Formats: sequence, structure tokens, C-alpha cells
Amino acid sequence: MEVSVVIPAYNEEGNIAELHAEVKQACEQNNYTYEIIFIDDGSSDRTVEIGKTLQPIKLIELRKNFGQTAAMDAGIKAAKYPLIVTMDGDRQNDPADIPKLIDHLEENDLDIVSGWRKDRKDPFLKNFISRGANLLRKILINDGIHDSGCSLKVYKKECFDNVTLYGEMHRFIPALLKIKGYKVGEQVVNHRARTAGVTKYNWRRTFKGFIDMISVWFWNKYASRPLHLLGGLGGIMIFLGIISAMFTVYFFLQGRGMSESAWPILTMFLLLTGIQMFISGLIADILFKNYFESTRNRSYEVKTVHEN
Repeated sequence: MEVSVVIPAYNEEGNIAELHAEVKQACEQNNYTYEIIFIDDGSSDRTVEIGKTLQPIKLIELRKNFGQTAAMDAGIKAAKYPLIVTMDGDRQNDPADIPKLIDHLEENDLDIVSGWRKDRKDPFLKNFISRGANLLRKILINDGIHDSGCSLKVYKKECFDNVTLYGEMHRFIPALLKIKGYKVGEQVVNHRARTAGVTKYNWRRTFKGFIDMISVWFWNKYASRPLHLLGGLGGIMIFLGIISAMFTVYFFLQGRGMSESAWPILTMFLLLTGIQMFISGLIADILFKNYFESTRNRSYEVKTVHEN
């Protein structure tokens, strides 16, 4: 078994050495061929200094704090083995769960297995916000995952052949891959209370995560057909504008003064807005087609090709 363990870290000088030792122990006890990749996300403490003393390790230093998603993307792109395990650098994920995730992936012929922190050891407010986000994600995306925010996951490396992560998208990787047809599973994992350092989560990351959730929803529904959304809404607005115009003409023929009536303004607003949305849909459709043609990304994924 060949495994790359990818761990973003930001100001985790109190955790990096112990976490490295735990990951190393879990991999060696299960006879894995492994590499441990730490990505320092612009730490201002001794995280890099301590990381340089550890063996074996591949330590990637980012020039500044770009965020967990960017750090994870850098580590995934540097991984060389067929299985990629991702986890947080705060030791709340338990490396002893790595074999359980890998076994579940192999036994069920899956492409991704996400950890489920069923018994979380977080403060009440963080738990409350996370549960609310999970409920909203289920409504908008419905990726079949109870705890997409859990960083402890195992992937087949091929999952990332045409994927680059942005924003706060790391928590939506299973949803993104499920859109492409990869098989996603889930496994209950241990979750530990933080013993060193401070949490990096705040309201800004929560808000950014919500915006990215909307992006994933749009990508899931309309990435290959934006005209269906914007053009459809534009068509509805134009239709309502025509109805409003009919009322305007009717009231005018009845002798009502239009100078103080809202009907002409409503008619123009609906018609112009509808036309703008329809044209925006056409432009978005052209842009998406150019995107798929000019990048390695596609609106579909080929699993395998059989030839006889």
C-alpha cells in the first residue's frame, strides 16, 4: 500500500512533531510505503523550524498565509502515491483512523472516503455553526456526507487529475468529485479535543464557506448549461413584462393617466431585466464552453476504456 499523507499547518508548533510521530507510527504498523507532506501556510511561529527536524518529511513552505484550501491543493499536487490522505494539523484528527478509511475504500470499491466526526470535541458554538452548515449543504448539494468539514479523508490520486482547489473549497471536495461521477463513502472516525495552539476558524471562514457552497451548487446544476438558469429566469421576466405591458395598454385605453402609474415603470423594468439576464446566460454559456475547451477540465469523467 502506497500512501501520501497531506497535512496543512498554520502556527501549529505545539502539534506538528507529535502529529508526525502518530502518522509515522500508523503507516509503519500497517506496512505502508508512505510519505508525510506538511504544508506550512505562512506560519509566524516555529512550525517550519520544528518541521525541518522531522524525518521522513516533505515540508512545503508557502510564501504567506494563503488559507487551508490553497495549502491542501499544494500538498495534493506534490503527492506521488496512488492514495492521498488529508488531515488537519491540529491533532484533532486521529492518524490511527487512516487504515480504517483505506480499508473501507478498498472493500467498497470507492474513490473517496470521508471521515465522520460523529462525537465531536469542539466548543458548542463551533458545533452549532457546523451543524447548520451541514444542513444547508444537504439542502443545496446533498453529497451524501454527514460531515464534509472533516479534513480526514482518503482519495485515489486520480480524483485530482483535473481538479484545482480555490477559496474554502476543501470542505466540498467530495461534492465536487461526486458531480464528476466518483464514488463517495463515509466512515466514523475519532475526534480529539485540541491540546495545543488555537483554532483558526472564525466568522469570515464561515461566510466564505457559504459563498463557496453556492458556487458548488451552481457548478453542480448549471456548469455545462448556464443558459438554462439565466435564460430561463430571463424568459420568465420577459413574460411577466409582456403581461405588465398588456395591463398598461388596457389601462391607457380606459383613459387612465400613466404619468403617475407604476405600470409603465414595472413593464420596462421586467422587460429590460429579462433581456439582460437572457443575454448574460448566452455570454456565460459561451464562456463555459471556452473554459472546457481551453483547460484540461471537462463536464464529464471517463472511468476506464475496455478494448477487445
